[in-house]
Amino acid sequence: MHVGTVLLTALAAAAGLMFAAWLVYRATDKASWVDAFWAGNLAVLALGYAWLLPGDPARRLLVALVGGLWGVRLAAHIAVRVAGGPEDPRYVTLRAEWKDNLPLRFLRFFQVQAVIDVVLSVPFLLMARDMAPFGRGTELAGLALWVVALAGESAADAQLACFRRDPANKGRVCRTGLWSVSRHPNYFFEWLLWCSFALMATGAPWGWVSWSAPAMMLYFLVRVTGIPLTEKQAVASKGEAYRAYQREVSAFVPWFPAT
Repeated sequence: MHVGTVLLTALAAAAGLMFAAWLVYRATDKASWVDAFWAGNLAVLALGYAWLLPGDPARRLLVALVGGLWGVRLAAHIAVRVAGGPEDPRYVTLRAEWKDNLPLRFLRFFQVQAVIDVVLSVPFLLMARDMAPFGRGTELAGLALWVVALAGESAADAQLACFRRDPANKGRVCRTGLWSVSRHPNYFFEWLLWCSFALMATGAPWGWVSWSAPAMMLYFLVRVTGIPLTEKQAVASKGEAYRAYQREVSAFVPWFPAT
C-alpha cells in the first residue's frame, strides 16, 4: 500500500473518531473528551499500521505493543478522569476566550487534533513498513526508554489521582512523589515516550522524520496547550500556593527543588 494512501486512510479514520468525540462532547458538554479520543486515536493508528503494513513481523508486533498499550492506558486514564470530574481547566479557558459559536469552534478544534494524530503517528508508520530484521541497537534502546517513560507517566498519573481523591487536599498543590521534583512530570514522561518512539524508528528508511513527533510534542506541551494553560488556571485557582510551587519546583524536567 502506497504511503499516501495509508496516510489518507489514517486521516479518514482519525477524523471519524474525532467526530465521534465531538458528539460525546455535545451530549455531555465536556470538551475534555477530546484528550481521551486523542490518545485512543493514536492507539488505533498504531494497531492499524501494524496490521496493514508489510514490515518485519516482529517490528509490527512491537508497534502494536508500544503504540497500542500506551494509547489505551492513557485514553482509559483520561476517560475515567473526564467522566468523574469537572471540565479540564484548559477547556474552561478556551470557552472563556471563544465565548460564542462553541460547538462549531470545538468541531474545528477536534478535527485539528485528528490531523495532529496522523502527523504524530509517523514513527509507527515508518516502523511498521520497515522490512529489515528487527533488533537494531536503536530499537532496543528505544524500547528500554519506552519502559522507563511509561512507568514514569503511569506513576505520575497515579500519584496525582491519589492526591485528588483525598478531600483534605481540595485547593492544595500536589507536591508528592514525582510532583515534588517537577510541576508536570506526566508531561515530561509523555515527551520521553515520544522520544522512545522516534528512537525505535530511527533506523528505518526516512527514520529521521520520526523526530518531528517529539519536537512537536515538546512545543505543544511547553509552549501551547500543556504547561501554559494548565499553570494559568492553577495560579487563578490556588494563588500564592501555586506561585511558590512555581518558584521552587522545575516546570518540566525533574530536578532538585529550590531551597
